[in-house]
Amino acid sequence: LKTGFLKWKPDYDSAATEYGKAAVAFKNAKQFDQAREACLREAEAHENNKALIPDSNIPLTVALQEMQRLPEAVQLIEKASMMYLENGTPDTAAIALERAGKLIENVSPEKAVQLYQQAASVFENEERLRQALEMLGKASRLLVRGRRLDEAALSLQKEKSIYKEIENYPTCYKKTIAQVLVHLHRNDYVAAERCVRESYSIPGFNGSEDCAALEQLLEGYDQQDQDQVSEVCNLPLFKYMDNDYAKLGLTLVVPGGGIKKKSPNAAQDKARGPAAVGSHAEEEEDEYSGGLC
Repeated sequence: LKTGFLKWKPDYDSAATEYGKAAVAFKNAKQFDQAREACLREAEAHENNKALIPDSNIPLTVALQEMQRLPEAVQLIEKASMMYLENGTPDTAAIALERAGKLIENVSPEKAVQLYQQAASVFENEERLRQALEMLGKASRLLVRGRRLDEAALSLQKEKSIYKEIENYPTCYKKTIAQVLVHLHRNDYVAAERCVRESYSIPGFNGSEDCAALEQLLEGYDQQDQDQVSEVCNLPLFKYMDNDYAKLGLTLVVPGGGIKKKSPNAAQDKARGPAAVGSHAEEEEDEYSGGLC
């Protein structure tokens, strides 16, 4: 990096190579502070050389991970992903964002959701829809796990739209089930019913096992029949979903304490006793005994 009478400009390219070697040596020696410093110097040299930061800069992430400084590691990976985007390699940028999400998922799920959604946007812009769906799926599950159900409903709708676009209809059915469970946990029966109604436009949904189960679930929920709701949620169709959605089914409780609604006549009969029940039944039986006229 030094300049002199015969060397007017620093040799950033060679300096970056040497800093990279130093970073690896420090990392292997478990001297993570020095490894971090060497990696930052390497990145600075590449930046001054107007060159893309290469994947050899990963020792910086490893060093910060060992030092339990994950937020700083994630921040630097985000910076690197922006540089990848600016240099025209969006795939590498998205992979870097995914790596950052995995790194911080257990420490800060909120940040991980943001990183996965950013990665999904990059993949979607590049028309790599399957990779975008993988990122959106991770974000949706984290949102459900964190009980951020309003955001989870929007994320699931985004997933479902893309699956419909690539004509993966069976997965659309599964996403509809997840949506309904999320809406019911939000105590929004209207949104759950609308979700099923809109799904009738998906080829093959009407008449499918998924559709029948959801109609039965909504009927039980509307009638405050906890037994029917629990029975539906214990079907293999629900139990073998992703763990986060299966838990939503198993913990679903209908409003009103899950007591099945009784007809007014049944309540009155119970109060009057067995004799009254018999007489009431006879009255109903004889109502049209003389004919409709």
